Amino acid sequence: MAPGKFITIEGTEGVGKTTNMAFVQDYLQQLGVDLLVTREPGGTPLAEQLRELLLAKRDESVDPTAELLMVFAARAQHLNTVIKPALATGKWVLCDRFTDATYAYQGAGRSLPLDTIAKLEQLVQGEIRPDMTFILDIDVRLGLERAGRRGELDRFETEEIGFFERVRSMYQQRAAASPNNYRVIDAGQELEKVQRDLSAELTALFGAS
Repeated sequence: MAPGKFITIEGTEGVGKTTNMAFVQDYLQQLGVDLLVTREPGGTPLAEQLRELLLAKRDESVDPTAELLMVFAARAQHLNTVIKPALATGKWVLCDRFTDATYAYQGAGRSLPLDTIAKLEQLVQGEIRPDMTFILDIDVRLGLERAGRRGELDRFETEEIGFFERVRSMYQQRAAASPNNYRVIDAGQELEKVQRDLSAELTALFGAS
């Protein structure tokens, strides 16, 4: 049995990830794909507890290296108990964020060494990488305005604007470095156009499977 495809969706705050995750899920299922939908950090009870620790506002400042290690601890649990078994049975996996977010948020945002992240990536993931990553891209200020209208912000969403500019830049750099494995979607356009772009890419990916 051929392994399934591993698809991730990334982006800064306010790009419409939740809405477009639901669209991608529905579109792939209409194509007949046997699909598992999950998220990072999270996807298992332990990883969801780590997510809560990561996102909660607190008086104590969170050391960036501690944050990084919690992200990869959640990822190790998620990969080995959910993602890898699903792919092995031929299911496709659609994941809201993955390691690109770590390079963007902890690497560029927190200014942690990229080679440290790369070592942890290799330790935790081995050779597993997404087959395709969709990066929903938007002007940072516009995205933060959208995020602010959703309600109370989590610990990451309250960062200063420069943090998110660095995050966005890292996403763009990673997409430019591996164009075969990334598609950058303009999330600032009307939702109908965003989803038209996504559906065209998904149809091509399905046809190549």
